[in-house]
Parts: sequence; structure tokens; C-alpha cells
Amino acid sequence: MGRFATVDDDTIRRGECTDIYFIRTEEVLRGSGKNPQVAMEVTAAALPDEWAIVCGLDDVISLLEGLPLTVEAMPEGSVFYPGEPVLRIEGGYREFARYETAVLGFLCHASGIATAAAHIRRLAGTRAIFSFGSRRQHPALARMVERAAWIGGVDGVSNTCAPEGIPLVGTMPHSLVMCYPDVGEAFTAFDRFADPGVPRIFLCDTWCDEKRESMTGARCGAEGVRLDTPRSRRGNMRAILEEVRWELDSSGYPGVKIVLSGGISREDIVAYRDIVDAFGVGGAIANAPVIDFAMDIVAIDGEPCAKRGKRSGKKQVWRLPGEKHQTLPADQPGPEGGLPLLVAVIRDGAVILRPSLADARDRVARFTRAADRSPS
Repeated sequence: MGRFATVDDDTIRRGECTDIYFIRTEEVLRGSGKNPQVAMEVTAAALPDEWAIVCGLDDVISLLEGLPLTVEAMPEGSVFYPGEPVLRIEGGYREFARYETAVLGFLCHASGIATAAAHIRRLAGTRAIFSFGSRRQHPALARMVERAAWIGGVDGVSNTCAPEGIPLVGTMPHSLVMCYPDVGEAFTAFDRFADPGVPRIFLCDTWCDEKRESMTGARCGAEGVRLDTPRSRRGNMRAILEEVRWELDSSGYPGVKIVLSGGISREDIVAYRDIVDAFGVGGAIANAPVIDFAMDIVAIDGEPCAKRGKRSGKKQVWRLPGEKHQTLPADQPGPEGGLPLLVAVIRDGAVILRPSLADARDRVARFTRAADRSPS
């Protein structure tokens, strides 16, 4: 086990991070000489929103690679709806029973974050969205959190452990400002010593009125001013933002942008997106509700079979024009103009398709653009 109450990669890969009843299931099946060939599908009966985003598949593939299994899945970044299978595993049940816990954990958590980011991205329109929430999660999860947020559509992330190629954003905390006698000196020091490629966005609510510190920032060469922790402010946040914008514009600084962060919710984005240029979003993305996936047997030894409340038989999800979906038995032909969404990613243990971070992000972006063009 890891030093910081974490589970190491090898333990997960061996299937030793699992619910105990899967280990007991293996023992019973082995003792009775049974290892049925099963097909299991991952579905979510309900979602936090109307639609959700598949994420976490890359980890699932890394987990199951090399096992005598065949896996089909929706590509990462795909949109799905309640009841649709997003992943199917076929093979001897004893070969992968213990991996159900990790498979669901990978998909549930990452899909929840990507889904929240995608919905926030839609609400923000042309305004920039930055993921500032990795500090709301265990640090061992930082890479996953930022990866999922990026797939969902954020414009940058704050954590240095994000996958390579994702833009890192963030300039200064309140503690930096507090290390200097006054905010002007802090801003001047930052402008002098920070890397030239880092945007000069100054945090303008440390000691006093946001308007006053924003004006100090503008005089010190700010490209933008960030107002943080709006939840802790007494008064009307809308009025504060309008006042800051007015003073910047009327004093000859119309190009200085306003960044809002600190407990930002979807409602805040809708309320302030006409006056704020960018939002730093923390818990609304990083602490998003997980997608409540379940993994269930739908066929045993080639025969359709499912527990009560589940639909038996292997299925295929077809995407139709207009971003509509239709789920049909996998052995039936698809509807005219339909595109099958479940595609093979592992065949007999060999990986045949790995997710591309860029492709996954692009899938989400294409969907949200199409959804924005569709009639309400």
C-alpha cells in the first residue's frame, strides 16, 4: 500500500482492491468447478442531468488488458442517456469477477466529473472555464480529476499533475499577497519575477474593497483581476462585479478582464456570465455527483439472462441524426442512418483501441455545439 493511505497500481491491477464478496464468489465457483461464459454490461438507471459523458475508459482498458476477455465500449467523451450500456465485458466470469469494483470506480468517478464540466461548459458559452478543484479531492486523484475535467471542456486546469498537454492556469493565492506590505508591492513583485508567459491576473480581494484592489492591479499592469470567495462576501455580488467593471472601464482599463472564483456554482455562471470573462470552478466540477453505474450479467453461455429489473441480452446503442439514441439487441440490424456506439476496445486480451484525449474532448465539444443549436 502507498504511504498516503492510497492503493498502489499493482494492487489494483491484481484485482486486490475489490469488494470481498467477489473474492468469496471466486472461491465458491472454483470449488464447484464452475466458470460460466458471461456478458456483463455497465449501465446507469438514472443520471444527475438529462445526459452524461463517458469517461474513465482508459483506466478500464489498462486494468483489463491481457486478461482473456473481449470488451466493447462507447468511446470516451461519448454522450449517453439513462439505461444505455456504455461498456460490455465478455469472458469466463472467474477471470474478471474481482475487477468489477475497480471498473465501476474508474467509470463512475471520472464520468461524473466530465459530465459536470460539460454542463458547465455549455452554460458558460464563450466565457473561459478553469478547473480549480483538485484540492477538493485526495491528491492521488489529481491527474484523473483534471483529465476528466479537460475532456468535459474546461479551458485549463490548475494541478501540476494534469496529463501533458493540458494548459495549466493560476497565478497567485491570497497568501502571496499577504507576504508583502501592500497589494501594490505584491502585484509589482509578481509582474517582475513570474515567468513572462504567465498571465498577469492579480487577486484583488485580500485586504479591502474589491474595486480598490482591482484599480491597484490595473495600475500595476494587470491583464485581469480575480475576485475570489464570493460566498463569503456580505452584499450583492452582482453589484460588486458591476462596480469593478465600471471603475475599470471609466478609468481607462476596459481591456482588464474579470475572473470570478471561489465556490462557483452553475447558478453563478448563469447569473454572471454577461459580465465575467472567466470562471475558476472548484467543487462544482471536482466534487460532482458520481454517475451511479451498475454492472450486470445480461447473458450466460450465450443465452440472454438478466436479474429482475434488468433487460437480458447483449445490446447495441445507435446514434441517430439529431443526436438521438436507440438501444436494440446486439444481433439486430441498426436503424437507417444509425451509428453503432459500442465498439471493440479489447479482443481476447489484446488492446485494439485506446482512447485519445483529444478525440474524447472533441466528442464532447461537438455534442455541446450541436445541442446549443437544437431547438429548446
